Amino acid sequence: MRHAAVLDTGVYRDALACGLLSRRDMFTAFTPDGVIWADGAPEPVHAVIFATGYRPDLAYLKPLGALDQGAPRQVGGISTTHPGLVYLGLEFQRSFASNTLRGVGRDAAHVMTALAAHVSGRPRQGRQRRADAPRARNTALNADRVRRW
Repeated sequence: MRHAAVLDTGVYRDALACGLLSRRDMFTAFTPDGVIWADGAPEPVHAVIFATGYRPDLAYLKPLGALDQGAPRQVGGISTTHPGLVYLGLEFQRSFASNTLRGVGRDAAHVMTALAAHVSGRPRQGRQRRADAPRARNTALNADRVRRW
């Protein structure tokens, strides 16, 4: 089986070898409280972090209804379809630099504020677009909307 390369100084390799970390194949489904693993075992989880690399491959979100023509239904990286679902690294997510190392930090702070509010049960401040509202197709319109967000 071939795995993606991981840059490691030896700390990750040693932790894996000592049994401090476990590697599992991708889960097969979400539940209201967590995930279902390939062997059918449910497990409660508080967060799931996907790292898809440099080419977005979000097809796994299609069954959730979280996509619109292959793109996430979101405003500023915050899902308009699923509370607690956030995105990072999307092109023009909040700025021209959103899909770069230079811009992802600011976007991460933005979505983490919303995510922390969701997890703690506090209402999110600011406006929220309805999930069924049409998404602008014009990049210039999206960039303008993001600046106002």
